Amino acid sequence: MAILGWTVLLLVFLDELLAIAAAAVWGAHVANVWLAIAAGLLTVVVWFLFASPKARFGGPVVRPVTKVLVFTLTSAGLWASGHHALAIAFFVFSVVINALAQLPSVRVLIQD
Repeated sequence: MAILGWTVLLLVFLDELLAIAAAAVWGAHVANVWLAIAAGLLTVVVWFLFASPKARFGGPVVRPVTKVLVFTLTSAGLWASGHHALAIAFFVFSVVINALAQLPSVRVLIQD
């Protein structure tokens, strides 16, 4: 069962990297490479401060709200960039994998 849990956590990490990439795709579509870099960095900073397991400003309300906002906005950015199928696939993947990460058998792997 631990293999399944670690696989889910690996996919959660992949999901976070995909969110950064999606933000960069939106930035490149709207303006240029500089906005792509800025959007990706902003996503990293927001995640670090509010959504990561050791987030400085995270909490039982802030962390899940931030995750919902990040994945929704990055999916919307993909949609706005004309990548409709990718936007839907990314959003569904984010919902499913983050729901699986809430299972007790997975949560026990990341508790201090």
